[in-house]
Amino acid sequence: MPICPVCRLELDSWMDISEHIEKMANEKSDPQHVMWLNRHISNKEIKKEDLETWLFNYFEKPNELSLWIRKRFIEKFYSHKPHPFMLAMQKPTRGVLLGYVLEHRHFLQNWVKVLSLIVFNTDKDDVIKYELENISTEYLGINGKPSHYELLIRMGESLGLSREIIFSTDPLPSTKESIETWRYIALNRPWIETMAAMHSLEIAADRSNKNYGAKIHYFDIEILNSDKYNKEVKDFLREGYEADIGHTGEALNLIEKYADTRKTIENIKVTVLKSLDALDKYLFARLERAMQFEPELIEVIKQ
Repeated sequence: MPICPVCRLELDSWMDISEHIEKMANEKSDPQHVMWLNRHISNKEIKKEDLETWLFNYFEKPNELSLWIRKRFIEKFYSHKPHPFMLAMQKPTRGVLLGYVLEHRHFLQNWVKVLSLIVFNTDKDDVIKYELENISTEYLGINGKPSHYELLIRMGESLGLSREIIFSTDPLPSTKESIETWRYIALNRPWIETMAAMHSLEIAADRSNKNYGAKIHYFDIEILNSDKYNKEVKDFLREGYEADIGHTGEALNLIEKYADTRKTIENIKVTVLKSLDALDKYLFARLERAMQFEPELIEVIKQ
């Protein structure tokens, strides 16, 4: 049974969903439905029949859930018009990297808190093990290797910011709003939706993205061999790049394994879209912070 991607109303068909969205947007001027149409389809009026076709194609294809999540991510961030932050990361400046550091610290703190709630709310042993390993890698470090969190801080230090400044800098409003979205999901939606919301974000650095149609990678991998970037920058970026290429796939496979009803799958898709919208806003916050160091980066956002 299809559900409305905005308010999760369950109806019998995509035509019913189309009529509902049109009514909410055009007759009742509901801001949430209007914004969803503007963001995902068009700010111009669309016929119910065309909307039904779009909804069916968007939510029903491809049929495999893990592939659907990948496709939606790549469409949004790595298509013919990649996200401005992804473009900035092809040859990141000091400002871009510092914007990354100051905002991502807050993201990573929230990341482990949300994963902890997944652990708390599930009774699936393989999910618990997977998330505990994630928490350790991101925040504690394992096998003598520094955590991703620590590598981030070291990168900031190497670019001229003290730990005191890094740890005392509050998140920008857009970062805070995105974090509140992920916390809301973790506190109010089933653990499997939370898992999908968070681990869909890891597709950003997946080396296999070009196999699924991505136009660029998360960053130009030549950075890892370039003398233009210091060891700490390369250590941080390399950690994500050299992570097990199957890591993201493992999470998506677990999600697909336990998404055993049509209703669960439909709700996962809606939650993933909300999470990707939050990521979009958060990535712009990194650029906003970067402009505090390099105002000329405004031109990157305009592209």
